[in-house]
Amino acid sequence: MPGDVILLGGPGAGKGTQAQILQKQFGYRQISTGDLLREHRNRGTELGKAAEPYMQRGDLVPDALIIKMVEGELQGDAAVLFDGFPRTVAQAEALDMLLESCGRGLPGAVYFEISRPLLEERLLGRWTNPRTGRVYHEKFDPPKVAGVCDEDGGPLEQREDDKPVTIKKRLDVFEAQTMPLVAYYRERERLATIDATLPFEQVTHALVRALDLEHAH
Repeated sequence: MPGDVILLGGPGAGKGTQAQILQKQFGYRQISTGDLLREHRNRGTELGKAAEPYMQRGDLVPDALIIKMVEGELQGDAAVLFDGFPRTVAQAEALDMLLESCGRGLPGAVYFEISRPLLEERLLGRWTNPRTGRVYHEKFDPPKVAGVCDEDGGPLEQREDDKPVTIKKRLDVFEAQTMPLVAYYRERERLATIDATLPFEQVTHALVRALDLEHAH
């Protein structure tokens, strides 16, 4: 499954970690629509200005705007990793059309499979150093002193995204939006599924196999 790839999986499934590894080792380019939206807004582009009211209200930005932003990123030959996009079947169909019209072919998808209780456990224990972005987990990767960063000795915070009410909402949205996408790519025989409960090195190996990258340089 070489070429452009969509990473599917719940928040906390490990997609971001694996995307960074694929970028470093295999030259993929990650496109995160969250980053794209913030970048366009900060640069004051026409697309950013059009998206701003939706972002301020916390509403979904219309598909047409996001597709336009993605289109602007599809320069060069590097294979792309899509993280956080598409979020709906309509976006998946629009992305298929866009990539085909650019001569890139249809993307494959990888689903990071993990149960909801395990995602909750991973997300609920996360604490972040707001000064450096370093993330700890009270169970899997705790700091030496609870609530204190090992590196700078400053206080750790629990992000709004990692609080119980927000986590429930994020996982509800994921189940409602992403599971139809898993079905979409599976029906078209463009889906690989990997066990996201494995240690991250083993997840990397599974991903490399799924994307047929063993012999890539």
